[in-house]
Amino acid sequence: MAKHRYSSFIPIKLDDRTWPNKTMTKAPQWCSVDLRDGNQALIDPMDVPRKLAMFSLLIKMGYKEIEVGFPSASQTDFDFVRKIIEDRLIPDDVTIQVLTQARDTLIRRTYESLVGAKSAVVHLYNSTSTLQRRVVFGQDKEGIKKIAV
Repeated sequence: MAKHRYSSFIPIKLDDRTWPNKTMTKAPQWCSVDLRDGNQALIDPMDVPRKLAMFSLLIKMGYKEIEVGFPSASQTDFDFVRKIIEDRLIPDDVTIQVLTQARDTLIRRTYESLVGAKSAVVHLYNSTSTLQRRVVFGQDKEGIKKIAV
């Protein structure tokens, strides 16, 4: 990504700080989540061909990390991940990322989607918000911990 597009702020040096005084000298590593988080926000989520077009665009834009879906929660996402792996559409310098909940069956399904990938990041999460615990899982804090262990 082009760091010249983002100008730095004027630094304020204070003697009693250490890491805040450091300035970025290059753009951070950006990970696009448009194919997963952006897709779930759409009224009409993307199908595999539309996801392929978006994936190609993200690659052309220079992204090196792309979150490609939630394959254990969506058959379309699973099929898309398989397609880009089987058709070798992932450039060597691009790492895909997938999202999954900390549940044994979902983790297994996620790894099934990644068979053959040269490299991938598995973003494992366990929802801890009060609303999620109560409404989605019907669990207290201890119950949520047991799901993850």
